[in-house]
Amino acid sequence: MTVPQPDPVRLIVVGAGNRGHAYAKYALQHPQDVRIVGVAEPREFQRTQLAAEHGLPPERVWSDWRELLRHPRLADGVIIATQDEQHVEPAVALSGLGYHLLLEKPMAPSAAECVQIVDAVKAAGVMLAVCHVLRYTPYTQALQRVLRSGRIGQIVSVEHLEPVGHTHQAHSFVRGNWRNEEESSFMLLAKSCHDLDWLSYVMGEPCEAVSSFGGLLHFRRENQPPGASDRCLTCPPEVEESCPYSAPRYYLGLVEQGKTGWPVEVITNDPTREGVLRALETGPYGRCVYACDNDVVDHQVVNLRFRSGATASFTMTAFNRGRGRETRIFGTRGEIYGDSRCIHVFDFLTGQTEVIDTQVASDGAITSGHGGGDDGIMAAFVRALATNDPSHILSGPDATLESHLITFRAEEARRKDAVLRMETR
Repeated sequence: MTVPQPDPVRLIVVGAGNRGHAYAKYALQHPQDVRIVGVAEPREFQRTQLAAEHGLPPERVWSDWRELLRHPRLADGVIIATQDEQHVEPAVALSGLGYHLLLEKPMAPSAAECVQIVDAVKAAGVMLAVCHVLRYTPYTQALQRVLRSGRIGQIVSVEHLEPVGHTHQAHSFVRGNWRNEEESSFMLLAKSCHDLDWLSYVMGEPCEAVSSFGGLLHFRRENQPPGASDRCLTCPPEVEESCPYSAPRYYLGLVEQGKTGWPVEVITNDPTREGVLRALETGPYGRCVYACDNDVVDHQVVNLRFRSGATASFTMTAFNRGRGRETRIFGTRGEIYGDSRCIHVFDFLTGQTEVIDTQVASDGAITSGHGGGDDGIMAAFVRALATNDPSHILSGPDATLESHLITFRAEEARRKDAVLRMETR
């Protein structure tokens, strides 16, 4: 007897940029589980590209997500991967039509808007998964198993580092889309809400107080080298050749290596040498890093106190070799060092260290994008919709709102130069 297979979960992509494409790719790899059945994107190239990849008919391709409001519900859920400040309106409206939501982080640029989204999905009775993908990696899940086993006893303190990397900072947060708070959001929310959410998840208890320090130290006009031009392509060779943030060296170097995905695909739709040069000649990514309209911080530390009295410190900095996050967890019976792949567990009693390599420990099914987190959250979201069981989602509305409120409070503490207690909602 043949057992009938359930129909694939149907999803619509709202925002077909880098993140929208990354999540939609999961459907190409798992067509038996999920299908992309529509796309809404104002930019023609990105819209047409995603539509072609998923074989969408013209009537399921829109330049504005509001076209969905003209139809009865066309899918089970939507992937909202628009810019940060464009999350609230589609999230509220589409949840009201009964669509379950996969929402790119951050939820929204303000605490009030985050609350608005959570209230809307709860009122509509739909599921929400926010793309805090670090929760879903094989590395994080292996780390959680170690912590839950009690091998290092009670957590006393944590040190967590996000080494953004000098090239990533220059690309995204000096020249790029997240450089200016008015156009996106503050750095801690745009980049590091991942990390404060991850710390909240690992600690497993409420945060009670925060403090924070940081600022824009280096990428400022007064640090521009003498004789430098405001655009890299017109900078004197003797200056450009000595600058570690040279745009042509970075982007053309990637093209020469055949690496034409992110970040090259962000600056141009023509990933050839000629196409990149044209983009750098007139576009934002060819600007001198000391002559941009950026105002987000390039380094920041956050200190957290949790209900048990345990503490955590988080450091975000641009000034390093880009690599995976690094964490030290100090417990009453042992300590852990992790580098986003390997977990080193030192036992006080035996004096022995065990190394857990999550690339080996992983079942191999979740291996791409944020250490497997992109595929991990897609798998969880699809499973939740297929089974009507929100317990598969690790980053639902309540957990996500809690960690977002920590992020907003930490930034407030930085601006006020104060220690602030968390407010209860």
